Amino acid sequence: MPRLFTGIEIPPAVATGLSACRGGLPGARWIDPDCYHITLRFIGDIDDRVAREVHAALSEARPRPEIPIAVDGLDTFGGEKPRAVFARIAPTPGLIDLHGEHERLMRHIGLAPEERKFTPHVTLARLRGASPLAVAEYLATRGDLPQHSFTATRVALYSATDSVGGGPYIVEAAYPLG
Repeated sequence: MPRLFTGIEIPPAVATGLSACRGGLPGARWIDPDCYHITLRFIGDIDDRVAREVHAALSEARPRPEIPIAVDGLDTFGGEKPRAVFARIAPTPGLIDLHGEHERLMRHIGLAPEERKFTPHVTLARLRGASPLAVAEYLATRGDLPQHSFTATRVALYSATDSVGGGPYIVEAAYPLG
């Protein structure tokens, strides 16, 4: 049973730049830069029949232009119990519209709605036992994150192993933009 999600790949040069943020935070499990991506729609564990329906729906999605992507700084999820450090992605209209289309396509084939609010990001580290103070200090010292940008030329359908997160991820299919 595959665990699937749709996303945008991060080019190697941008991944290398983001990987400079690794280190200096006790309790962080840093994601391998080869696994960096922007999740558009988490699909979850599904059977092969539904996986084929997902692929067919994505293959028939309306044509759309390439999407400019810009890293917008560092942030965390989890508030007083931080659970992840991520690079924020500027929520452009094209990116928001693409996410909305993926949500509609997945609902159309019968998948439950995504309950989490879409926050475009690249997860850099998962946190376990990191203190809020240590996370705040980490963010304060990394505030000079160089701006990174690229143009997304395709969307990927990823599969993930049944693990605690962070990959490895495999591109099962890709759908061009532009």
